[in-house]
Amino acid sequence: MNRPEDLDKDCVFCKFINGMIDRKRIVYQDDYVLAFKEEKAPMAAFHVLIIPKAHIESVSKIISSNSYYIKFVYEAAAKIAKANLIDSYSVFTRTGAHAGQTVSHLHYHMISNFQDDCILRV
Repeated sequence: MNRPEDLDKDCVFCKFINGMIDRKRIVYQDDYVLAFKEEKAPMAAFHVLIIPKAHIESVSKIISSNSYYIKFVYEAAAKIAKANLIDSYSVFTRTGAHAGQTVSHLHYHMISNFQDDCILRV
């Protein structure tokens, strides 16, 4: 569970964790993660961002004291998929600006893999 010292007051995703987000965008949250609809640049018909409720800048900043948040990301993805009747989806993250990370708060993209979706293929 996040504590005030776990958040960065200047981080847009930390502000979301503190409630500064349109509640209609939220698709899931618990004590460890917040998941919300990607509205800025969706890559698929169903595109959700899942973020830990602690300010971790990227995968390169995961350490033993914060790594437990990652299991909650994947547990949330499974719950979101089940609630939305999605059986085919991708969950991924980007680390660093050259990889396409645009917000310095660890976040995972969850996108549907429906036949008609246009998604990034790696």
